[in-house]
Amino acid sequence: MANFDWHAERSDLDGIALLDRAPESEGIDLTAVRLYRRQRVRDMMRQYGVDAVILSDPINIRYATGTRNMQVFSQRNAPARYLLLTQDRSILFEFTGCHHLANGFETVDEVRSASTASFVAAGPEIADREQRWAAEMADLLAELVGTGATVGLERLNAGVAIALKAQGLRIVDAQEPVEMARAIKSAEEMKCVNASLRATEVAVEKLRAAIRPGLSENELWSVLHQSVIEQNGDYCETRLLNAGARTNPWFQETSTHRIGENELIALDTDVVGCHGYYSDFSRTFHSGPNKPTDTQRELYKVAYEQVHHNMDILKPGMSFRDYADRAWNIPEKYYANRYYLSAHGCGMTGEYPYLYHHGDFPDAGYDGIVEPGMTLCVESYIGEDGGKEGVKLEQQVLITDTGIELLSRFPFGEDLLR
Repeated sequence: MANFDWHAERSDLDGIALLDRAPESEGIDLTAVRLYRRQRVRDMMRQYGVDAVILSDPINIRYATGTRNMQVFSQRNAPARYLLLTQDRSILFEFTGCHHLANGFETVDEVRSASTASFVAAGPEIADREQRWAAEMADLLAELVGTGATVGLERLNAGVAIALKAQGLRIVDAQEPVEMARAIKSAEEMKCVNASLRATEVAVEKLRAAIRPGLSENELWSVLHQSVIEQNGDYCETRLLNAGARTNPWFQETSTHRIGENELIALDTDVVGCHGYYSDFSRTFHSGPNKPTDTQRELYKVAYEQVHHNMDILKPGMSFRDYADRAWNIPEKYYANRYYLSAHGCGMTGEYPYLYHHGDFPDAGYDGIVEPGMTLCVESYIGEDGGKEGVKLEQQVLITDTGIELLSRFPFGEDLLR
């Protein structure tokens, strides 16, 4: 029997090898994408005076390194895995038995075992576990960046943050530098965004083709989810698909409710898809068999008008306040049920910035600048307070040097626009 190097053979099956040559990766330099994103975080750390960040949000870890592991589990069980990033070191603390998942990632200098400082892992010994966790991390930080460092944290339990501060570290929130890093996409990164959108559009087309009265919302929603998974996407972040009276008000989770005849069916994709990028557009369909009613068409046309007006005013250099002032005025009868945002950033999930309606800006809004490289989702929900049905529409766009580029290509309903 011929001898062979098992490790060399096995390396071909490592996660990075499979991800980088998957069909949706064709034509994308994923090494360049990962290195760009890690450098973006480091640039923002420097800009905000942060010596090191400890990231436990799995989305932020994936942004900074490209690595993924049990994304949904890790969101609930922080810190099950975490990343220590400085200007010259990237150390991934990986979940027990999972070190191999970071093999080949040029964005990770070293992999160590994570120590999960959570109550479910430590039980009544949680305080001691947190103290040890903080002491060990403080020693490592002193070695890498010196004593008294400024350290950015996000999504760690309060006991860990308190214990780290007691070690003489200056603790700040990592959200601002990380969100500002994620906000600007590279040209290569946009290929990942588009790959995710194309896969999600395939899934939505399958969902649309499956619509029939008598099907439950859950059954219909599962068509989308199955297609996303089989195309190497990750998961659906929400369950926003409703039919008939359950389309008004919005934000009712998909249920066992059966779709009736001649009802509206509203969908918000919220797909964490290929390469971990968020594919976020909304469409509303009609179940048939008859034509939509005048009321259904009116709701749809109003939502369509809102989305396209607000897309048309977007441009680089515009302030968030100026956008709010120029955005489409929501008619009074639809105002109470308005979507809570006019537009929002979109990358690996929904992200900075949030752009608010004119009426909400005094209480909720903040100013900033719309910049080239931002990807934004322009939102509309139209339904009267107490009305029978509502319409949800949304488009995903890229801010360019001169205006916008439409990213989401799934068609609108001609039967509802007539």
